[in-house]
Amino acid sequence: MKKVVIIDFGSQYTMLIARRIRELGVFSEIVGPTWPEDTPNADRVEEVGAIVLSGGPMSVLAPSAPRVSPKVFEFDIPILGICYGHQMLAHLLGGQVTKAQRAEYGWTPLEVIEPDDLFFGLPTHFRVWMSHGDEVQTPPPGFTILARTPSTPVAAMRAQDRPIVGVQFHPEVVHTQFGKTILANFLFRIANLQPTWRMSDFLTERIQEIQSLAQKGMFLVALSGGVDSSVLTQLLAKAAPDRLVAVFVDTGLLKWDEPDRIRRYFGHLPHLIMVDAKDRFFQALQGVTDPEEKRKVIGALFAEIFEEEARKWQGQIRYLAQGTLYPDVIESGQGLGPAATIKTHHNVGGLPEDLSLELYEPFRYLFKDEVRQLGRHMGLPEDLIQRHPFPGPGFAVRVIGEVTPADVALLQKVDRILEEEIKRAGLYTRIWQAFPVLLPIRSVGVTGDERSYGRVVVIRAVTSVDGMTADWFAFPDFVLKKISSRITGEIREINRVVYDITSKPPGTIEWE
Repeated sequence: MKKVVIIDFGSQYTMLIARRIRELGVFSEIVGPTWPEDTPNADRVEEVGAIVLSGGPMSVLAPSAPRVSPKVFEFDIPILGICYGHQMLAHLLGGQVTKAQRAEYGWTPLEVIEPDDLFFGLPTHFRVWMSHGDEVQTPPPGFTILARTPSTPVAAMRAQDRPIVGVQFHPEVVHTQFGKTILANFLFRIANLQPTWRMSDFLTERIQEIQSLAQKGMFLVALSGGVDSSVLTQLLAKAAPDRLVAVFVDTGLLKWDEPDRIRRYFGHLPHLIMVDAKDRFFQALQGVTDPEEKRKVIGALFAEIFEEEARKWQGQIRYLAQGTLYPDVIESGQGLGPAATIKTHHNVGGLPEDLSLELYEPFRYLFKDEVRQLGRHMGLPEDLIQRHPFPGPGFAVRVIGEVTPADVALLQKVDRILEEEIKRAGLYTRIWQAFPVLLPIRSVGVTGDERSYGRVVVIRAVTSVDGMTADWFAFPDFVLKKISSRITGEIREINRVVYDITSKPPGTIEWE
C-alpha cells in the first residue's frame, strides 16, 4: 500500500493536509524538513506514492528558511507544493519568488486558465483560501501556469515533463471551494494512487503497537473523562487490559460530576485509581495569573502525581499514555516543522523535561473527530463520544486571573446550567464546544430592588470541524435569554452574562 509523505515546514494547517488525504482513503505520514536524510531505512522511500510540501510561516527568500532535501527531486515521485511549498518549488527549480505587492489573506477568487488534471471536473472560477506574503512571479522553466487570482499571477503551476504541481492557496481547509476534489485529483489522477486505507487500519496498527510495547512494561494512562483520554483508555484496555493502570486525578478544576462519570464508564477496569488532589492543585495555583504559567504548573503537578502512582507499582510501569491531539501539538509549537507557539498545552509543553516515564501518544497526529470515529469502532457509548472538548487544565484556564476554589465552584454551576439548556434546546451535537469564562471584574446591577455589584461571566460557543478554525455559534434568541436568566437568577454572585462572537482566528477557542 503506497502512502503520502507530507513534509512539514511549520504550517498551522499541516495536519489538515494529512487528515484530508486520509479521508480520501490514502495513508499519510508527516515528516520533518530533513526527510529522507533522517529516514533510517532507505527502503521506506519505495513505499511513498506522493510527496506534499506544506505551507509554513517563513519566507523562502530568508537565508534561514527551511529547505526540502535535493534528494526529493531525484525520486520519480509526484510532488504537490502548497503555499510555502509552492513558493519553494519555484525558488529551488529556477522560478522567481518575490514579496507580494498585496498580501492575500482569506477568501480569494481563483481563475483556472489552463485545463489540467489538477482541476478536472471543476468550474473555471471559484473561491480559494489564501494566507501568504510572498508570491511566485515567474514559474520555473518547463512549468505551465494553471491558475491565477487578481493579485497572484501564479496561483497554480505544473511541470510539463514530470508530475510536480504547486498551488498558492490552501486546498486542505474547508474554506477553499472544491479543495478536497483538488487533493483527490492530485492523488488519483496525477499520482495514480488507490483509496485503500481506513480508520480500522489505524486501530489494528495501534493495537499491535501497544501489545508489542506492553512486553517491556505497563501503561499508566491519564484518564480525565474527556473524549480523547476515554478513547485512549478503551484502546489500551482492548489491546492489553492487564498491562494498564488508569489514573483519574480529581484536580478540583473539572466539571461538577466528573468523578461519578469516571466510575460509571470505567469502574470495570482491573486497575482504576482515583486520586483526590484538589488541595494540591489549588495550593500550586495560588498567586498564578499568567495563563502559560498556569498550564505549566498544572502539567508539572500532573506528572508528579503520575510518577508517584507509578512508583507504587515497583518499576512495572514504563509508559505514560496521554490522549494528546494534533491541535494541541501545533498550538504548543511542538510540530515537526518550525511552527509558532500559540499556547502551551499542559500535556505537551507543560510536562517536565526530567519525566521518568516514556510518553506514549498514539493520537498525536489525529483530530478530535477522528478520535471520535475510532471510539465508535471500539463500541464506546455515543454520549461519551459526543462530549464537548474540555481543556486538560480544566476551569483553571476559564477563570481569568488567579484560580480559587470559590471561582471554580461558580463556573461549575454556570457550566451545568449552560449544558442543560443547550441539550434541552437540542443543540448540543451542533456545537463543537460551549463553556463559560469568569472575568476578573465586577458589574453594577439590580437584584430585586437593590443595587448589586456582581461577577461577569462570558459564554463561548463555537462550531468547528477539527478545532483548527472555528466560528461562533448563532444561538436562537430564546435560548440565550433562558441561559442568561437562569445564570443570573440561580447564582446570586453573578449579575451580568455576555456572549463572545469572536471566530478562530483571530481568537483561540479557549480564552487562555
